[in-house]
Amino acid sequence: VCIHRVRSCSSIRFIKSKYVCVFDKSALKFSQQQRLFRTSAVSCGQIVQFKLSDIGEGITEVTVKEWYIKEGDSVSQFDSICEVQSDKASVTITSRYDGIIRKLHYNLDEIAYVGKPLVDIEIDASKGVAPEEDVVETPPMSHEEHTHQEIKGHKTLATPAVRRLAMENNIKLSEVVGTGKDNRILKEDILNYLAKQTGAILPPSPKAEIIPPLPKSETMPAAPKDKARKIPVPVSRPIVFSGKDKTEPITGFHKAMVKTMSAALKIPHFGYCDEIDLTQLVQLREELKPLAQTRGVKLSFMPFFIKAASLGLLQYPILNASLDESCQNVTYKASHNIGVAMDTEQGLIVPNVKNVQVCSVFEIASELNRLQSLGSAGQLGTNDLSGGTFTLSNIGTIGGTYAKPVILPPEVAIGALGKIQVLPRFNGKGEVFKAQIMNVSWSADHRIIDGATMARFSNLWKSYLENPASMLLDLK
Repeated sequence: VCIHRVRSCSSIRFIKSKYVCVFDKSALKFSQQQRLFRTSAVSCGQIVQFKLSDIGEGITEVTVKEWYIKEGDSVSQFDSICEVQSDKASVTITSRYDGIIRKLHYNLDEIAYVGKPLVDIEIDASKGVAPEEDVVETPPMSHEEHTHQEIKGHKTLATPAVRRLAMENNIKLSEVVGTGKDNRILKEDILNYLAKQTGAILPPSPKAEIIPPLPKSETMPAAPKDKARKIPVPVSRPIVFSGKDKTEPITGFHKAMVKTMSAALKIPHFGYCDEIDLTQLVQLREELKPLAQTRGVKLSFMPFFIKAASLGLLQYPILNASLDESCQNVTYKASHNIGVAMDTEQGLIVPNVKNVQVCSVFEIASELNRLQSLGSAGQLGTNDLSGGTFTLSNIGTIGGTYAKPVILPPEVAIGALGKIQVLPRFNGKGEVFKAQIMNVSWSADHRIIDGATMARFSNLWKSYLENPASMLLDLK
């Protein structure tokens, strides 16, 4: 009777000592096991410590830059939890479970470690939990609270930008019907859902609209090209002088720079400089810019520099190689993953354009636009920043003509591009003409690359840029 009474209770209680003598050994064991958990009908949740998993590239610690959730919020699988910043890239951490956030283990700008708990998520105990996760006992919850925080439990697919838009408008992704592939929720789905809730009338999406180029008679008059107007004006910032020294830890991309440049100092650098006459390329770009704009792509000089470098690497593959630590083997890279050094608020980053050898100039320009927009927002992924085989640094966008670039291991060559200047030069007849001159500075690993190879590659790269039509013969 006592055992039946114990099993039928909605909440297990301690058994008084005077009844213990009635039970046999198995009954006593059962009572001791059951008293550790509450089996109340109003809550059967378990709290899972969601740990920060390995995000690759040997990263062991990250900085928490932004939380997309707070304690008490409901999350579904694949919902964004937070954005973390490693010394290589920004990564968005997504949930593995459907549940309720019970605890955030870190504040903003704190260091989180791989393998340590990131958040505590309360999940439905009936659905089970991964065996490698730690489960702790959950406190009881009232029926009203449980009903209010009930989770539907279906998976939602959406990009971090879409999730942020939904969070800013207090929209649950589980309530939005996705129209993308595999029911992925798009930005338009969020806007349409918001319009239904508020009764607003949204304009049609401009994505499907193709805007033809305007006739010459309808184009706006071009603004006069005044060089003085293009000079950047420095922003005056208030200078705060405290009179005290300040010490800050090296984190993020600055920490990566310390590691990379320390390794680069072990490489014997060989330098080579030259000047390029870009007069014809400047004219060609001016003709192609309007066509690229109609396709929604901003065309700069860099796609031409990158494609010309790739054509040169086909002839001199030693510049697209890597050397092992023991300096016994050279690996010739099949893909031309050409990196572009970018100056951002987070520091120097070098994303790369993958497989340039099979890309057109327009495709390279489109990819550069994507990388630059993500770099400015600090949202470049690890895939964008890893796997580079050759690098170009366009320091001329800031200023200067010559530089001494430092090789990024395990690469073996890098080029620094100066600013384009209008300078007088002589033609074949001895006549002075106005030329668009750019200087380039190369650095190569002198252990496997000799000066003659570097000079020949530079001359070939130079010929492609000085005569852009010649690239047509080698494009694939």
